[in-house]
Amino acid sequence: MIDLFNYTSFILKKGQENSYAGQDPFDGLNSKLFELFPRFKQGVLGLAWVQLHKRSAINLRALCGVPKKRNPKGIGLFILGLLEDYKATNEQTYLDEAIELADWLLTQQSDKTIWQHSCWGYHFDWNARAFFVPKGKPNVITTIYVAQALYALSEVTNESKYLGPAIDSAHFIVKTLYKECDGRQFFGYIPGETAFVHNASLWGAAWVAKVAVLTNNQHYKQLALNAARQSVSEQGVDGSWVYGARHHHQFIDGFHTGYNLEALRLLSNELQTDEFECSIAKGFTYYKTHLFEQDGTAKYYNNNRYPLDMHSVSQAVFTLLKVGKTPGDFAMAEKVINHAIKTLYMPDKQRFIYQKNKYFTNKVDYVRWTQAWVYYSFAYFNRQKINSAKSAVIEQL
Repeated sequence: MIDLFNYTSFILKKGQENSYAGQDPFDGLNSKLFELFPRFKQGVLGLAWVQLHKRSAINLRALCGVPKKRNPKGIGLFILGLLEDYKATNEQTYLDEAIELADWLLTQQSDKTIWQHSCWGYHFDWNARAFFVPKGKPNVITTIYVAQALYALSEVTNESKYLGPAIDSAHFIVKTLYKECDGRQFFGYIPGETAFVHNASLWGAAWVAKVAVLTNNQHYKQLALNAARQSVSEQGVDGSWVYGARHHHQFIDGFHTGYNLEALRLLSNELQTDEFECSIAKGFTYYKTHLFEQDGTAKYYNNNRYPLDMHSVSQAVFTLLKVGKTPGDFAMAEKVINHAIKTLYMPDKQRFIYQKNKYFTNKVDYVRWTQAWVYYSFAYFNRQKINSAKSAVIEQL
């Protein structure tokens, strides 16, 4: 079995050296050029600018005045990884680092005078095809990963200052993001938008379900079930999910499929229901059959392996180990990790690249998208491996 401790150590050390600040595929609108021309952030020009920085294999950010900054979601992922390492080693330094980062996250909440409850967004203006999101405006995915990190830390420290915002985030998700429109019941991605995206809705449902159980809130439980049933009803006959409902969302990719399955698994576990087992089983079979190759490649799309991306690899680790859980799934995760190390790791830089395409490689160092995900997933794999070894020893006694 592989030992990923060296890889997590390298990534963590670099994160610490840079105070966990870095660049992001979507941070182009942080360019100082837009301080002179802010109105160009929105519309076609802003979208093209974001895509230029995201897709370019040459990092233009220094030239364009895009600073390196901390991303709340990236910090949440690092905290979750630090807690995995702490539980695996019992070394206090990991816990101390997690606490320091969590205290920073508490200061980064989106404006409560507007949103009323704990929530988080990105540190940059974000222009997507479906909507424009100003810096700091909360979104469901960032909020949930931060909330997961704070909740996990509260379990270790018993500190209410982490537990309170984690639970409060579900109130934001319910009161601001729950939608009933176009014949659907779901959780939206951002406030004020009605785009239906499966992974956003399912993760919102999963977190609301968890808080429903923690607080014995039957209304929240019902809303979570409504959203889960909506996505299950729109699952393909073959077990697949397209990304979302809009015309440009009609694609099937690996890590969003993995998100859907992990979220459904968490929701089912929390609510102690077997209602979605058939959907999970079909989706997991599709996932393993259509989104991986025999050599361990984690494909980006169901019909195209490219771009090779560590985001797909990291989510594969969580999906295989949390949804599948069998020795075969564990072995498959190990195979995927080994292949990624061979194809996407740069030993001289001691980090992973962003993406490898068919004809070129993008080696830009992205903290939130790449390194934070790798750190958390590898730390999680390591701890599961340790737990598996301990269980094997106990069975032999």
